[in-house]
Amino acid sequence: MIDAFGSQHAVDHPVAGHAFAAAVAALAGHRPDVGAHLEAALEAEPALTAAHALAGMAGIVLAGQDNLADAAIRLQRSRATLGRNGGGTAFERALVGALDHAVAGRLRAAADVLDDFLYRDPNAFLAAKLSHALRFMTGDVDGMVSLTARLSLECERSNAGYGYLLGCHAFGLEEIGRLHEAERVGRAALAVAADDAWGLHAVAHVFESRGQTAEGTAWLEEHRTVWTRCNNFSRHFAWHLALFALERGDHDAVLAIYDRDVGSDLSGDFRDFANAASVLWRLRQLGIDPGAARWEALAEIARQHARDTTLVFAQMHFLMALIGSGARDEAAAFAEFIHDSGRAGTDQANVARNVGAELAFALVQGERGGASDVPVGFLARRLHRLGGSNAQRDVFLQTLAGMAHAAGDAAGLRQVLAVRRRHKADDPSITKLLWGANSASARVAAELRGGDRK
Repeated sequence: MIDAFGSQHAVDHPVAGHAFAAAVAALAGHRPDVGAHLEAALEAEPALTAAHALAGMAGIVLAGQDNLADAAIRLQRSRATLGRNGGGTAFERALVGALDHAVAGRLRAAADVLDDFLYRDPNAFLAAKLSHALRFMTGDVDGMVSLTARLSLECERSNAGYGYLLGCHAFGLEEIGRLHEAERVGRAALAVAADDAWGLHAVAHVFESRGQTAEGTAWLEEHRTVWTRCNNFSRHFAWHLALFALERGDHDAVLAIYDRDVGSDLSGDFRDFANAASVLWRLRQLGIDPGAARWEALAEIARQHARDTTLVFAQMHFLMALIGSGARDEAAAFAEFIHDSGRAGTDQANVARNVGAELAFALVQGERGGASDVPVGFLARRLHRLGGSNAQRDVFLQTLAGMAHAAGDAAGLRQVLAVRRRHKADDPSITKLLWGANSASARVAAELRGGDRK
């Protein structure tokens, strides 16, 4: 049985197959009913391997210890169904093999399994979407783009996932700085799949990278009916609106968007939390006090969930909340926790060793008024390993630039700004930092200042 998204199943059950395809469609459009469709598929056919595997992968993406435990259970169930189905299809075996690696903390290896399968079957959209998500989480933008560039040529245009695949490709193009092409492909994705939130998101990133705040705001408002139907991804679109407002200096609008759409009713979901912590920290970097109550609300969530997350990217945002609330001792202890987590054998332990722990200590030391023991330029060049997007990691680049400026470290400032300007036009965060800078910093600004991104 092969569904409209190119998923091949060993069992032939039309009701289950239809429900599974609906789950993939919801995943592609970032809608909130993926789980309900998977439950319907498994109720109709408990031996549908891909449904168990996809549910497990959903737990991996949520990046919590409880989610990881659930993913391990889903892995066991998916393995059992392979046995009952005579080994399953190649598609099903690839999903289960990827989930096996992911549960063990080998996210890049999981993506590699999916990519290897896609060389044999470029029409298996779900495998492509999952690989893209895993590589996004691990900062492997080159892997994202190489996969989607090939599949955008090889996947059949009649495949129900083709437009969403273009949206994934557009995002990767934006992340490597090919902005004009990213905008073109992102718009093409929406022309094929009108509800493609990822393509819409990619174009928003293009405007953010160029510093085109009016165009970006208009783009998001024009497509509000699309992204407000999303799951918690809608909060991230609101985050982009807040960034555009911040860049044009409308701080009242930033806080209004924050209170209404970004920082309200937060749970432990690191994606929502990262949006919120990032907005408050960016305001703080500009010398704007968002209020102790907002920071303390985030700090309470951080205390409950920070040590349960499996992603260093998420840990950095929990750490910012503790620092922003004034909980310095707790922040220092959490930085030590991040350092200690680097002793494990997972991909994320490697991230902690290579950038996470040093960045955490730099944030804590900077808050205490001390100079970082690690050169800020070194950290800036390694930030991509955290995962997430250029726009998301920019909050750390801004912070490192501020540290270099405060320390009179002209060489460090030069390195940080060189990294930043590969992906982002100058904005008020940098202009304010350099205004009235010492002569060395001013010379750095003059040397590196270029025209608007094209």
